Amino acid sequence: MERHRDHEHETAEADRERHHQRQAPPQRVQPQQARRDQRHPAQPVGPALHPVEGVRGEREQARDIQVSAQVLDALARALLLDPSERAHLFALAAAPDPAPGTECPTVTPALRTMLEQLDPIPACVQNSRYDVLAYNRTYARLLCDLDAVAPEDRNCLLLAFTHDDWRASIVDLPEVTRMMAAKFRASMAGHLAEPAWKALLHRLETRSPEFREVWGRHEVVDQRGRTKYIRNAQVGLLHVEHTNLWLGPSSGPRLVSYPPVDEETRSRLERLHRIAVDADR
Repeated sequence: MERHRDHEHETAEADRERHHQRQAPPQRVQPQQARRDQRHPAQPVGPALHPVEGVRGEREQARDIQVSAQVLDALARALLLDPSERAHLFALAAAPDPAPGTECPTVTPALRTMLEQLDPIPACVQNSRYDVLAYNRTYARLLCDLDAVAPEDRNCLLLAFTHDDWRASIVDLPEVTRMMAAKFRASMAGHLAEPAWKALLHRLETRSPEFREVWGRHEVVDQRGRTKYIRNAQVGLLHVEHTNLWLGPSSGPRLVSYPPVDEETRSRLERLHRIAVDADR
């Protein structure tokens, strides 16, 4: 009798256990296991791609991406690129420039009018890389015949180290070139990765041993005006003040002018302007 009751009790316990298992909720995934699954998701099964084939495929995709000249032109205008930066943009895209003579958008018609009104005071618009973006008639004859210089070479730093007429016009040449190189280094600190700056530096180091020596001194100075003497081949010695009028941030373009310090220089600048006007007729 006792064994019969024990058997019934065990049977009842077994029935309750099976019922409990049927009613139990599904097992939850632990948070740590979920994070491991997210970090290491299951990979689709398929044929392995050889690394070389993968690289080749990426290159093929890159070659398929082509930007039209019209889009590049719109981009250059929107970014207000100067001529050298515009030329580099089209070179990177391996596309012909539809308007290679496009003027720099920074030089507005109003700014060109201002340059003309400043005559006979020599004046030009430069960027922080010393590219001459625009100039008036007197400035065109101040240090050399600037109109005869190719547009891509109209850079004051390049001319000061490589152009014979320009160098002959600078009275204190070693000091001037030293200061220009130091100012260029200071300006370049904010443009180290830009191709146009690196290209100019490469041209200077390639074409001028003097520049390589000055550049190796690692001098840095900021932009500031000062008086200087210019030995003009047509009207003689000029004593002028170098002034900068910034057209935006200090690292951007500026209006550079050379007002006379004395009456003799003023008279000679007026004569130089007349020479420039006669040459343009």
